Amino acid sequence: MPFPDIDPIVFSIGPVVVRWYALAYLAGVLLGVVYGASLLKRHTLWSQNTPPFKVTDWYDFGFWAVLSIIIGGRLGYVLFYGPAYYLAHPLEILQTWDGGMSFHGGLLGLIVAMAIYTRKKGGNALSGLDMLGAVAPIGLMLGRIANFINGELYGRETTLPWGVIFPNGGPLPRHPSQLYEAALEGLLLFLFLRWITHVTYGLRKPGLVAGIFGIGYALSRILVETVRLPDADKGYLYGGWLTYGMVLTLPVLIAGISLVLYANRKPARV
Repeated sequence: MPFPDIDPIVFSIGPVVVRWYALAYLAGVLLGVVYGASLLKRHTLWSQNTPPFKVTDWYDFGFWAVLSIIIGGRLGYVLFYGPAYYLAHPLEILQTWDGGMSFHGGLLGLIVAMAIYTRKKGGNALSGLDMLGAVAPIGLMLGRIANFINGELYGRETTLPWGVIFPNGGPLPRHPSQLYEAALEGLLLFLFLRWITHVTYGLRKPGLVAGIFGIGYALSRILVETVRLPDADKGYLYGGWLTYGMVLTLPVLIAGISLVLYANRKPARV
């Protein structure tokens, strides 16, 4: 099928250009804040009926989240995908409007920000990470949809009926791998984690929801990497089956498994 005619620029006023990519990040944070607040208001979901902080504190963290995602995501992209280039062109590090963000860097930035913020508020750091795990799929889904609109991060050539002919991907249809990730890492993972938080009361085991998020994201990302086109400057590793994205995702999988094991070492505290 042909690529849909969607302008990556929402609107522009003089030198000010607003792109879907930027709006996706902001909308992900805003919706995450709203959903997170609904979790905090239900004290019975949490261990000993004690959320990691107050709802008003969560609203304040929204500002921290925006900064940590932008700073962490950009620095992660610079360090993971182009350290030599940006060392030679340091001023371009600040040009986030041209794209170039790393999920792994943004995730690390969020984790650091949450750890500092939860410590400042006197809450349980693992429960704070559970908050991030519960809301993160929202931002992931919107971010991957924005990648699709930008016509970037597409997959390998395919003969499947839903293959898309991307503007910069040549004349043959390719896997819309961005939409695969939006569905797996975003929608499905969000629904599963909501079941964990609201039906099995997983938030009563600090670290469990964060761990399940890490496992769910990692497995989804690794699965999609099998059809996603690797970065041109990285290519395939070790005989053509391993990608750089898989390598960056393995620590997330290990951390997720470790958190789940740690959270399940004791019964949930009601």
